[in-house]
Amino acid sequence: MNKVKIVADSTCDLSEELLRAYDITVIPLCIVMQEKSYFDVEEITPDQIYSWADANRSTPKTAAASFEKSYQILKPFMDDGREIIFIGISSQMSTTCNVLRLIGEQNGYDKLYVIDSQNLSTGIGLQVLRAAELSEQGVSAQEIVRIIEECRDKVRASFVVDTLTYLSRGGRCTAVTALMANAFRIHPMIAVKDGAMGVARKYRGKLPVAITNYVNELEPQLNGADRKRVFITHSGCDEAIINAVYDIINRLGLFDEILITRAGGVISSHCGPGTLGVLFYMK
Repeated sequence: MNKVKIVADSTCDLSEELLRAYDITVIPLCIVMQEKSYFDVEEITPDQIYSWADANRSTPKTAAASFEKSYQILKPFMDDGREIIFIGISSQMSTTCNVLRLIGEQNGYDKLYVIDSQNLSTGIGLQVLRAAELSEQGVSAQEIVRIIEECRDKVRASFVVDTLTYLSRGGRCTAVTALMANAFRIHPMIAVKDGAMGVARKYRGKLPVAITNYVNELEPQLNGADRKRVFITHSGCDEAIINAVYDIINRLGLFDEILITRAGGVISSHCGPGTLGVLFYMK
């Protein structure tokens, strides 16, 4: 019997190594720059996005996964009669999950299960890896869906943003707010709750100090975290900052795996460079 096929969208921000190791297939969301659409990861990189954004003083638009591309990726698995579980970005942030549901409905394919992660970035990735591990163990699709949905409110996803310039360009905060925050070196901590993003607190000072304070303040939560793995996910940070965060978490001696991943184009388009987050499951 074929194991359950696990599929995610490109905002899961899992590395190529992890995708290969766990046999996970990715459906790209779209990034739109000057009316031209690019498939995230496949056709454009975060660094190319940053160069374009700075040159044009604008932020790319992002769009849900296309029906055609998604169907093209899923069709071989559907033709083989595979059970498929898709885990996608929060429905409060994108209509991607609805696109996947429509594919199942229009093709009369009742073996396609769609899970709204109610999260983003490796907050999705955590759920995807757990689902892949359950699939490897031979767990049924319906049981995997039940387990992932029951545990998704235990995911803790937060990030510290270096600059509000990109959020301002994308209309997610005012230009005045961004100007003041950048001038006073204010770095907001963005946290995901109930499928939506919000400012949880603010840090002041240089970015390395702000991120160090952020990680240190997470320690009580990390002490109560599932010990399987923790993600350090960033949108292009100095290696010194990444290594410092790794060292702080590693010294706690809590996790079997500390995984470092770089965010893809969708997350990077909204947050800009210098963003870093620590993401994990609570027990």
